[in-house]
Amino acid sequence: RSHTLISAGNHIGAHFQPGHSVMLRESNEIGDDVSIGTHSNIEHHVKIGNRVRIHSRVFIPEYSILEDDAWVGPGAVFTNDLYPPSRSVDALKGPHLMPGARVGANATLLPGVIIGRNALVGAGAVVVCDVPDGKVVVGNPARIIKDISELTADGAERIAGQGE
Repeated sequence: RSHTLISAGNHIGAHFQPGHSVMLRESNEIGDDVSIGTHSNIEHHVKIGNRVRIHSRVFIPEYSILEDDAWVGPGAVFTNDLYPPSRSVDALKGPHLMPGARVGANATLLPGVIIGRNALVGAGAVVVCDVPDGKVVVGNPARIIKDISELTADGAERIAGQGE
């Protein structure tokens, strides 16, 4: 799409769909059926699995991992440097989304946090520690409010923490 920049040295699978003005730095590994939304920035040495959806205006720094079927909402920000500016590349560690993990709009993930399998990070949450498999977290700092199996099928329930 227009104004998208894909640097040399990426390994990109089949059916890749970038939005407008996507910045994809070098040395990334991207699986099949991946979609990256408009104005998103993917730094270098990021691993993205198959069927991953990254919405618009997302920032994913180097050394982040998004496994198969992960989903990232618009405006989410991942970080990789606990005490910036780091003087060593060895100190950098991006977040890790396990298979099926979902991150809501405008959430912030601190360096090295692991979002468990099929876990859900609520919109606007600030994740400062690992999220167990199948749990829903909300707030700042993010806290567990329920199991993913407790969410309603009709979507009427809000998971942003109101009423909790």
